[in-house]
Amino acid sequence: MFDFSSFLSNKAFITEDHHVYTYADLLGLSERFSEHLVPRSLIFIGCENSLESIVAYVSCLRSGVVPLLLSRDVPDETLYHLEAIYHPRYCWFPSRRDLLVKGKEKYSLGGYSLIQYDGDSPVLPEGLALLLTTSGKLVRLSHDNLKSNACSIIEYLKITSSEKAITSLPMYYSYGLSVLNSHLLAGATLLLTDKSYVQREFWKFVLEEKATSFAGVPFTYEILKKMRFEKFLPSSVKVMTQAGGKLNSSLIKYFSEYARLHDIRFYVMYGQTEATARMSYLPAEYTLNKVGSVGVAIPGGHFSLIDEDGMRIVSPNVEGELVYEGSNVFWGYAESLDDLFKGDENKGILYTGDLAYVDSEGFYYISGRKKRFLKLYGNRISLDFVESIVKDHCQECACVGSDDKLIVYVTDLDKIDSIKSVLSNRVLINPSAYEVRFIGKIPRTDSGKIIYSDLSII
Repeated sequence: MFDFSSFLSNKAFITEDHHVYTYADLLGLSERFSEHLVPRSLIFIGCENSLESIVAYVSCLRSGVVPLLLSRDVPDETLYHLEAIYHPRYCWFPSRRDLLVKGKEKYSLGGYSLIQYDGDSPVLPEGLALLLTTSGKLVRLSHDNLKSNACSIIEYLKITSSEKAITSLPMYYSYGLSVLNSHLLAGATLLLTDKSYVQREFWKFVLEEKATSFAGVPFTYEILKKMRFEKFLPSSVKVMTQAGGKLNSSLIKYFSEYARLHDIRFYVMYGQTEATARMSYLPAEYTLNKVGSVGVAIPGGHFSLIDEDGMRIVSPNVEGELVYEGSNVFWGYAESLDDLFKGDENKGILYTGDLAYVDSEGFYYISGRKKRFLKLYGNRISLDFVESIVKDHCQECACVGSDDKLIVYVTDLDKIDSIKSVLSNRVLINPSAYEVRFIGKIPRTDSGKIIYSDLSII
C-alpha cells in the first residue's frame, strides 16, 4: 500500500508544535514498530490524529498486520465486547492500566503502549488489510480496496506532493482515513492536530503552516457558516471538500459562491465505509449548476440504478436504488470471529441502500434511504426529504418515527409553529400525523452524523 521510496525527503507530517517528520522518518518509525508484530495478526488501534496512531497504521499495512481502527476514547464496554469477539493479539492505545493487566507491554512511543495479549489469537487470511466499524458491524477492507480508492481520490482532487492537508476529521472514520491515505500515497504533507475546527488553535495552525485543503461533513459546514469562517480562512486554502451526508442546497450555494470568488475548488462528494470511502464527486465547476448532485462516479467506478424488481433503470429522472461497481467495494461485514476468514463476498458490487436518480447529463442525485421511509395514512414519506425541507427554516433538525407518527426534532424552540405550517403546506402532512419536538442538542457521532437511535419515537 505505502511505498515512500520516491519521496523520502518530503515532509510527511507537521505537528502542532511545528515539528517536521519526513517520509524517511515515518518509514524508520514504522519499521521499528513492525519489529514487535507478528504478520497476519489482529491489532486494535486507539486512534487520534497523532504521529503515534499513524505510525502504527502505516506499519501494520506495510507488514501484513490487520488493524481495527477505533477512537482512543472508545468506551470500555465497547472495547471489552470487541476483544471478547475477535481476540486481538495486540492493542495500541495511550497507556491504560486495564490493558496492561491483560498482557505485556512490548513497545512504547510517545504516550502510546503496545500491549501483547496472552493466549491464542487468529492468523488472518492474506489480502485482508483493515477493519473499520459501521452500524455495529466491522467492514472488511483489502489492500486493493484502500489503494484503488486513494488513487482515484488523488486523480480527481488533483493531489500533488505540494499539498498540505489539515486533519479536520478523525482517522478511524472512513472519510478522515481517505484524506490520510490519499495524501500519504501522493507524498504530500499532513498537518497533525486533534483540535476541533471550532477552536482558535486549529485555525492558528492552519494559518501558520499554510494548509492548502480542508475536509468537512455537513455539520462542519453548518457550523462554519455560523462562525463566519471567511474571517479566519487563510488564502492558502485552495480545496474544500464535503462528504458524510447531504449538505442542504442553501449551504452548497453559499460555499460554492465563496469558493468561486476566492479561487477555491469546492467539491461535494458521496461515499460509504463499504466503498472504502468515496464513490462519487461533483467536479468543482458544476457546484452551482448542479446544486444537490453528488456528481459522477469516481475514476474506475461505475453507477447504475435498479427498480424494486431489480431491473435496471435506463431513463433519466427515474428513482431507484443506486448500485456502485468498483475495486474499492469492501469484501463484506464481520460480526463474529469466523467472519474475518471469509473472502470477497461482494465481488466489486455494492447495493448502496440509497435511492437516487440521474439527470439527462449523467449527474446523480441522492433522494433518500430505502429504510428511511414512513407510510402515513397510506402516503409514503421520506424522512430525509422532510429533513431537507425543515432545515431551510431552522438551525438543526432530525426526523424519526413509525408508520403512525412522524416526529420532527428541532433545536429552535421559537420556530416550532412555523415548522408545523411548513409540514402541513409544503410536505402536505396531516397535522394529526406528526409532532414537532424541541431538543437542546441533536445527538451526533464524532464525525457529525446524527444518531437517530438516540431519538425517541414514543
